[in-house]
Amino acid sequence: MAEQKRDYYEVLGLSKGATADEIKKAYRKLAKKYHPDMNPGDKTAEAKFKEVNEAYEVLSDPDKKAKYDQFGHAGVDPNFAAGGGGFGGFDFGGFSDLGDIFGSIFGEGFGGTTSRRSNPNAPKRGEDLRIALTISFEEAAFGCKKEIEITRNETCSECSGTGAAKGTKPQTCPTCGGSGYVKVSQRTPFGLFSSTHTCDRCGGSGKINKTPCGVCHGSGRTSKRRKIEINIPAGIDDSQTISLRGQGNGGINGGSPGDLFVNVRVRPHAIFERKGNNIYCDVPISFVDAALGGTIEVPTLEGTVSFNIPEGTQTHTTFKLNDKGITALGSRSKGDLFFRVIIETPKNLSAKQKELLRSFAEGDKAGHTVKKKSFFGKG
Repeated sequence: MAEQKRDYYEVLGLSKGATADEIKKAYRKLAKKYHPDMNPGDKTAEAKFKEVNEAYEVLSDPDKKAKYDQFGHAGVDPNFAAGGGGFGGFDFGGFSDLGDIFGSIFGEGFGGTTSRRSNPNAPKRGEDLRIALTISFEEAAFGCKKEIEITRNETCSECSGTGAAKGTKPQTCPTCGGSGYVKVSQRTPFGLFSSTHTCDRCGGSGKINKTPCGVCHGSGRTSKRRKIEINIPAGIDDSQTISLRGQGNGGINGGSPGDLFVNVRVRPHAIFERKGNNIYCDVPISFVDAALGGTIEVPTLEGTVSFNIPEGTQTHTTFKLNDKGITALGSRSKGDLFFRVIIETPKNLSAKQKELLRSFAEGDKAGHTVKKKSFFGKG
């Protein structure tokens, strides 16, 4: 029985139909709240953090979100959607263009299809596959290796792709003579029309197997679950795609395999925000540090670093740390880290501390609050 899960919108505190920005903001807030570093040893917070990540991984991906909105957990749970292509695990297959649609109604000879038909036994390249992979902000910044699991069609090892049982060979279809098509004439009110249809007996292959392979049942391909290791390059950004040549579905009649395209999704960070190869964050500092200056600790992707701020630093002042950003994709150059200081007003002051501040305010005759004085002097 499938595990009972909470609604993903409920997990993020959102209503159905939330925008991508709303989903991202809700995730950042909850990820920071339940992050293991902020809640060491708290198993409940750890479980919440995993639940929030799972919800974001689905709702941040437009395809997964659409399936989830329509089918709920069944639309995105691999236990409900096992298999290769198609929506929700069902391969609707079908028409590649309007010619195929008309051909299905009037016959494949309609609109010139007959002249374009190819040899049914010619090698055909396998279909491409596409998957989405979600990684952390740090994994995108530094690069990593990931193991994914996909289901793909491969050449049947039992019959080597012929579709015939061992010791037998496919025979030329007697109905179509190996062409894969049959010509049909139809009398209509407009006259006699001839059209070409895929041969029903051989399914368009031009061959029949009197003794089909017991493993692939005559198709020449079998569905296999495979684990593939992917190298994620340092500096990859959200929604960029990695292509893996030859890792898609196997070819037909000796054709080359298709490719696998991995769309990389990067989870937002609880502290940092990325713009190009630069990263940005806010750093809270005390009123005393802002007024007197001093050394503060600044978070970076490689750990905290010490930074000296000048006395009289104003809130929202931005400073830069060179080469503390993201490595440019395919390069050794790095972006910078920009941090904005946010001055925290002290709370729960003691009586002595309050008295000292009042004394400071009463004795402030030297114009320490320049902006305030100039503001009121404009009237």
